[in-house]
Amino acid sequence: MPAYWVARSRINDPVAYKRYTDRVPAIIEAHGGKVLARGGEARILEGSDHFHRFVVIEFPSLDQAEACWRSQAYVDASNHRRGGAGEVELILVDGGDATR
Repeated sequence: MPAYWVARSRINDPVAYKRYTDRVPAIIEAHGGKVLARGGEARILEGSDHFHRFVVIEFPSLDQAEACWRSQAYVDASNHRRGGAGEVELILVDGGDATR
């Protein structure tokens, strides 16, 4: 079952944050991920407007999505946004309707 990486972010230092975003696509691809939305126009209909960049990535499974996040390559890349360059909220969610 596919799983989705859904992130909300706020960029505080665009130069430092770009060092992160330049590395991430290859890391995602190496873990079987496919970017569905990354940084395009967004409209916040409900909730806080603190975050202004949104990302949705599809992975073949929840385990593969988490393996990407835990990979040394991703950890190294994300260090460029941590420490003030950006703020991120990230969730992983299984695809499909589990309410049945």
